[in-house]
Amino acid sequence: MYKGVPMVYVKPLPNYLIQRYHGWKATTFEDNHAWYRRLASEGQRPRAMVISCCDSRVHVTAIFGAEQGEFFIHRNIANLVPAYLPDGEPHGTSAAVEYAVTALKVSHIIVLGHSSCGGVRGCHDMCTGHAPDLEKSSSFVGRWMDILRPGYERVKDIKDEAARVARLEREAVLVSVENLMTFPFVKAAVEKNELTLHGLWTDIAEGSLEQFDSNLKDFVRI
Repeated sequence: MYKGVPMVYVKPLPNYLIQRYHGWKATTFEDNHAWYRRLASEGQRPRAMVISCCDSRVHVTAIFGAEQGEFFIHRNIANLVPAYLPDGEPHGTSAAVEYAVTALKVSHIIVLGHSSCGGVRGCHDMCTGHAPDLEKSSSFVGRWMDILRPGYERVKDIKDEAARVARLEREAVLVSVENLMTFPFVKAAVEKNELTLHGLWTDIAEGSLEQFDSNLKDFVRI
């Protein structure tokens, strides 16, 4: 029995999730039991890290048809990566990047943005003065979205608001890629051709996928 502060607020899972678990265990897991045992005994060897938004509509493994153990996935609001800043404060995203590059030795880091991103919309509204709650120092979301302010500065002159927000979604990808290169171990791996960085954006409604082309300096549909 665990000792300490009684966690009376921790409740059992809702029945529909329990039923789904038992369905998975009896089918998918049983059909691939040997593979799961191998993953458990040999550890993970993902070839790529994917940094995506926590939006429930973004299904990273489904988009690429990935199996367990193939991707090291980190999700946060608006798929953002902060600049390298080892200040002693907890940095979940920075820690995930460090582990992926220095311990797992991934060959690719994919930053995946998406359409109708609520975090990006929040940043837009905050930067245009329409989201005062996000400007408060106590707003975790607002302070996280500060990472995207340089991206907003690059799109602020676009007249059409919808087009401006759509462009800002892609800027969230580019700002993250730029910030990745401020991490010394990422920069070193890239320069040694041991690691490649990729910027992608997906349209949820259309199922389309775009990637940033450094030669064209724009996103192009795959």
